[in-house]
Amino acid sequence: MSTEGGTKALVAALSANLGIAVSKFVAFAFSGSSSMLAEGVHSVADSGNQVLLLVGGKRSKRVATPEHPFGYGRERYIYAFLVSIVLFSVGGMFAIYEGYEKIAHPHELDNWYWPVGVLVLAIGLEAWSFYTAYREAVKDKGKHGWTAYIRRAKAPELPVVLLEDTGALIGLVLALFGVSLTVITGDAVWDGIGTLSIGVLLIAIAIVLALETRSLLIGESAHPEVVAEIRDALVDHDSVTRVIHMRTLHLGPEELLVAAKIAVPADATAAEVAQAIDAAEARVRRAVKIARVIYLEPDIFSAEKEAEGDDPNATPGGPVPDAAH
Repeated sequence: MSTEGGTKALVAALSANLGIAVSKFVAFAFSGSSSMLAEGVHSVADSGNQVLLLVGGKRSKRVATPEHPFGYGRERYIYAFLVSIVLFSVGGMFAIYEGYEKIAHPHELDNWYWPVGVLVLAIGLEAWSFYTAYREAVKDKGKHGWTAYIRRAKAPELPVVLLEDTGALIGLVLALFGVSLTVITGDAVWDGIGTLSIGVLLIAIAIVLALETRSLLIGESAHPEVVAEIRDALVDHDSVTRVIHMRTLHLGPEELLVAAKIAVPADATAAEVAQAIDAAEARVRRAVKIARVIYLEPDIFSAEKEAEGDDPNATPGGPVPDAAH
């Protein structure tokens, strides 16, 4: 669901941002508003970001090769990280520079109704884009709150679009605030302050995105509830008596690697152990559909071996701690 919903939200956001970018540059040409210029560049950066995410999604579907035996699922994380860099450099830093220049060298707005009209139109289009992403994210986030959803999401597209659209809506309000105060007071410094505020906002969002995607790039385990499902599926209390230790790793949003050392009866034959492993793998794949790559090592249980495993996914007999993300 997250992949399909993410693509739908990306297309909606791209369509809105391209139209908004053109209208903002037209308004800047007629008015000279630095807020309009900063917002125009912001919309261009957002459009580029959505293209990057779409490209990342397409490239991540390539089949595995001998050089990349686990596939290309993490391409989506790489492109999401690039989005944060573009948002920081192209959007945020440019807006801060423009805001500083406008405050240091203010000049009156020409044809103020152009930026005001475009900002009202842009708010409507961005609200449509935000609503599309919000509606898809509601299906994807389940019972978790929005902060937890942004932190826990393994598919980066929907969280990125949500954060971008939220930033865009707040930025448009800041731009409208700056332009309106410039028109009311006749002091163009307000336009510069609005532009500066947009830059600070974009940099803050870029930092949040960079921190979240960095964790995905390093490699995250499955969510605690998924880890618990896998452990339960591995053990049948007959051919597999317990999980000695286990590791999980997301190879991509919809692909999970599972590696576990499982305890088998001491008197089991080689054929029985092979059957136990095959059956355990089948149970895991039924329980957790995204468990695509599974490696199981049979062993005879001992407390020493369990301790040597130092399993970060679970404390023996205790609760499963949360993933790093």
